[in-house]
Amino acid sequence: MKRYILILALAAVALLSLSSCKKDKLSRESVIKDSSVEMNDFDYWLEENFLKPYNIEFMYRFSLNESDKGYWTVPADIDAAIIYAHLVKYLCVDTYDEVAGVDFTRAYFPKMFFLIGEWEYRNNGSFILGTAEGGKKIMLSGVNYIPYIFEEYTGSELEEQINYYYIKTIHHEFTHIINQTKAYSETFQNVTPSTYVADACFDTDEYWLGRGYITAYAQSEPREDFAELLSEYITHSDAWWSAQLSTADTQTTEVRKSNPEAPNGADVIRTKIDIVRDYMKTEWNVEIDELRAAVNRRTADVVAGRVDLSDVSI
Repeated sequence: MKRYILILALAAVALLSLSSCKKDKLSRESVIKDSSVEMNDFDYWLEENFLKPYNIEFMYRFSLNESDKGYWTVPADIDAAIIYAHLVKYLCVDTYDEVAGVDFTRAYFPKMFFLIGEWEYRNNGSFILGTAEGGKKIMLSGVNYIPYIFEEYTGSELEEQINYYYIKTIHHEFTHIINQTKAYSETFQNVTPSTYVADACFDTDEYWLGRGYITAYAQSEPREDFAELLSEYITHSDAWWSAQLSTADTQTTEVRKSNPEAPNGADVIRTKIDIVRDYMKTEWNVEIDELRAAVNRRTADVVAGRVDLSDVSI
């Protein structure tokens, strides 16, 4: 009986507390806002270029909750983060605005970019350039190396560094996001159903093009194969793509030494990119050749110094 009375008493206290709460005037200030962090010019620039027009949070300050606790990570330097923010805006967000329309970008681009300074190194010798989570967030690593590549490289070498380590990653991860929203045809994974090798993709020989994969990582699984194809295609020129297909033709000869029935690698890649092209047009009304033209033109602007990557004025 005493226990029953105690429970009733506690319930009564809870009801009184709720009643009191209802009379309180609620504050509009967020309870999770960090009032100790003052807004700087970069924060205001991000607000005007990402948050207000797209509802995208560009998080460059380190957050333990947003980081992957399975890796040693370091914060992004603000100067490097400013450069990266400009690259993301000019080469990715603005590109999709141009080709697919601002409504597409607002609806489907991730609502958070989270930056860390160092790469996330794996025990197989590779390292993670970025990850997409739940269609809402893209984590981007290795940010602190960006100023270095702009100091050390120029011309086509700078373009390749920007694409390989940073911009291709965003297009790759964004491909995962749109694939989660609208699935691609199962026909794609049936083109090379028996040659995906999971994490062993980095342990195979160098003849992945001859086996019908655009990169070593594309051999890991179908969804990575799809994302690698689209991101590699739109971040490179037609001349580069033709060179990869030519190499695939040559490598097929080597692949057939151990597998005489292997298909021509270049033909396999052509089949796959046609499926990717059809998916983007049918499901999203996006022509990937228009997308590639825009990405390449904008990348040339960056490499030529026609874009100020340090300006945070509004």
